[in-house]
Amino acid sequence: MKIPQEPPNLSEVLKKNPEALMKAIELPATQALLNKILKHYPYWDKLKYWPMPEGVTPEMAWAFREIAAIGKRNSISLLDISGKPFSYWLPDSAQELLYQIDRNAPGQLLVDDGSPSTQARDRYIASSLMEEAIASSQIEGAATTRRVAKEMLRTGRSPEDKSERMILNNYRAMERLRMLKDSPMTLDILHELHAILTEGTLDDPSESGRFRKSPEDDDINVYDADQNILHRPPKGKELPERMEKFLAFANDVDASPFIHPVIKAILLHFWIGYDHPYIDGNGRTARAVFYWYLLRKGYWLFEFISLSRMVLRAAGQYKRAYLYSERGNNDVTYFIMFNLQAIDLALQEVRKYIANKQSEIRQSAVLLRNVKGLNSRQKELLLDALKKANRIYTIYAHQRTHQVSYQTARNDLFGLVEKKLLTYTRSGRTFEFLASTDMMDLIRPNK
Repeated sequence: MKIPQEPPNLSEVLKKNPEALMKAIELPATQALLNKILKHYPYWDKLKYWPMPEGVTPEMAWAFREIAAIGKRNSISLLDISGKPFSYWLPDSAQELLYQIDRNAPGQLLVDDGSPSTQARDRYIASSLMEEAIASSQIEGAATTRRVAKEMLRTGRSPEDKSERMILNNYRAMERLRMLKDSPMTLDILHELHAILTEGTLDDPSESGRFRKSPEDDDINVYDADQNILHRPPKGKELPERMEKFLAFANDVDASPFIHPVIKAILLHFWIGYDHPYIDGNGRTARAVFYWYLLRKGYWLFEFISLSRMVLRAAGQYKRAYLYSERGNNDVTYFIMFNLQAIDLALQEVRKYIANKQSEIRQSAVLLRNVKGLNSRQKELLLDALKKANRIYTIYAHQRTHQVSYQTARNDLFGLVEKKLLTYTRSGRTFEFLASTDMMDLIRPNK
């Protein structure tokens, strides 16, 4: 990845031609440009190519933006390696995205889909956990397809290589986060999450669940393809003090000034990425902390979305957002804006899911009206069987898909066997279920 160009130095621009700056800022066209810049908040490598009003250079436009934004930025306790604090502010477009996130509560999202809301929630949460596990691992280099990865998670088979192990680890970490949502963040929990995420994937297993501490551990700079240093994290000896500040920030020890929970979760994500406290697995750990904070703050909505799936679609922009924030005067606004946009896209995925679910419910009401006594999980399985001929179903996969107990999953499948809609065989100790040859005749509505 190309190293972003450093933005113009504000002091130098102001000294160069102050009279021209004063004249240009009074132009209506300049004010219109500034409003557009503040809304979209482009980094210098984009802004310098924007069309400029007559008499305004890109350097002047950057200076106007910096002057307008400086007074609005809020500093946080994260410092760069030179001791300078990071800061951020929220453009109007960020405020609008936050409003959309806050108004789309999960209870409202899944209450009208035509099926029992608890079962619908559990089904979608299970799918989202899988999507997040897969995408978060793929961002870090896991090489496998979504289809193969979901098959592994759904059936419970053992991972066959490092990529599949990364995905299984991510899935287990996401499940663990749901149990930790009421717990404050501690070093033990942070190390536990890292250990889960990196189990069986590190060259040295002793590096799992511990911070960098030796001089050799400090040689983990982030490089581009040409071996240019993109990011140089703090030394390992600084981590104890830095991570104390991280824990205080994560646990809201000083809650003044107020920071919106979604923004704070993004800042925690950035903090882990910047400090790079582990030899490997920092990105996965950062995204896990992001989810932990929002679940702790009652944002159940984030059990339904896969942020990493959206990030994966724009992995280059994700990495540049880190670099922009570090090289653009420690302004984390770039990273915040990217993540808010990714969250918005993930919310659109949820809405799409709901529309599809409503369609499936209507379809099942017609196709299965001749079969009495089916619950929503059984109906969903039958609809799936109609679309995917010869698909094999197991109790374990049904259990994991719908987040129910083993006995409930067993009752569902053998209940369909009793209705002669499924047949089963045994493969070792595993029951395998298939659609019966008479299934279509049995569910076809009476004429």
